[in-house]
Amino acid sequence: MDERRFAEKICGEIVLAENSGETMRKWRQIFSVTQTELAKKLNISPSVISDYEANRRNPGVAFLRRFVKALIEMDKERGGKVISKFVEILDLPSALIDIVEYSKSVTVDDFCRAIEGVRLNDFERYVNGHTVIDSISAIMKFSSYDFYKLFGLTTERALIFTKVSTGRSPMVAVRVSSLKPSTVVLHKVTKVDEIALKIAEVERIPLIKTDMEISDLVENLRRSFL
Repeated sequence: MDERRFAEKICGEIVLAENSGETMRKWRQIFSVTQTELAKKLNISPSVISDYEANRRNPGVAFLRRFVKALIEMDKERGGKVISKFVEILDLPSALIDIVEYSKSVTVDDFCRAIEGVRLNDFERYVNGHTVIDSISAIMKFSSYDFYKLFGLTTERALIFTKVSTGRSPMVAVRVSSLKPSTVVLHKVTKVDEIALKIAEVERIPLIKTDMEISDLVENLRRSFL
């Protein structure tokens, strides 16, 4: 059942995306499958995959089914790591407010504008999704394993920490974790701690602060990048 829900999620994102080719490429990359590998699985030329991803061809329902089925089958052949991550996302702790994968890669500047944020350093990364976390609840309830679940299907995402006063605690958590986000957002921070700024510098992670209401922030990000 989880496998079917995953397939429906991928198909739905591609069908509803403004740029279906970019979304197809995103999912192929999430599964760590090359165009050549996918083409071989589908018994077609790699140039056909390239045409779909470049929007030179429009995918029909039949091809989308084959496309998604091939990705899932290849993942299962490799141990089912991506499917397992999806199952974990379905069972995320209550401290998680929102988690989304974007239809395309987003620059830090575009992401920052969407949340009316202020950049605190000049590092450049791409953002492929976001996770919004209730920091107080996370500190009280999260295990180290729960922290890894926040990364969804890709680490190239923004971790948005709410209810922070200085930003030190979430940045320390990022520092000690083996997984690193592409961007960190501190929501309604009172004063950014020097240690938090230093960690962002050492890890070369873009750091942003914003005062936008969370409901508006989530709505803006979903409207802009899904």
